[in-house]
Amino acid sequence: MIKTGITFCLLFISGITFGQSAAAKYIELYKDAAVRIMNENGIPASIVLGVAIHESGSGTSEIARILNNHFGFKGSNTSKDIKSAYKGYQSVEESYADFAGMLKRRNQYSQLFNKYSPYDYYSWAKGIQRGGYAASGTWASQVLAIIKKYELYQYDSSGENYIEPTVAADNASVTPERSDSPVIYRVKSGDTLSEIAQKNRTTVKAILAKNGLKGSHLSIGQKLKL
Repeated sequence: MIKTGITFCLLFISGITFGQSAAAKYIELYKDAAVRIMNENGIPASIVLGVAIHESGSGTSEIARILNNHFGFKGSNTSKDIKSAYKGYQSVEESYADFAGMLKRRNQYSQLFNKYSPYDYYSWAKGIQRGGYAASGTWASQVLAIIKKYELYQYDSSGENYIEPTVAADNASVTPERSDSPVIYRVKSGDTLSEIAQKNRTTVKAILAKNGLKGSHLSIGQKLKL
């Protein structure tokens, strides 16, 4: 009986260790791809990684290994190794790009780009769930738990300054607060001051004043205090 208990404990611990190690390896492999998606599209890198880890089992699911499908998208594939209704990709990075493209193409998600900044992972997770990404009512909570467990917010634009909203007694979300440290935004291709201001809930005038700018010309990679 004691031997059986010890064996069970060892198997349980080894299972946890494997899960943690798989997630850690996954993050190391794909964090740069997630950051690129964030810089090119405005989706928090933590959301990209958190959703991918959740949907692909940290890259260990069959469709992730064989089809490079890390987001559970249905579609066609040409694989001879698996019979599946899931979409196949040439690379994991292509799967990541399709995730961003899907959010931009579909009306129920496209509004998130204008409403939330690239560090507000909480609102993005809740917004994606509201759009019907998954049938589970706890999907967003599961993704948020992954983000917090592995501190994925550290890869977001100014994610270190983000404080997750608390829930008031009436179950209404409290507006997230920011720390006294300035929020830094890195300019990407196609950005305008008015779009940056709108996405980050500020004004063009405030951005100009905080950064000592006299005009609206921006350079790709330029850092702005918000």
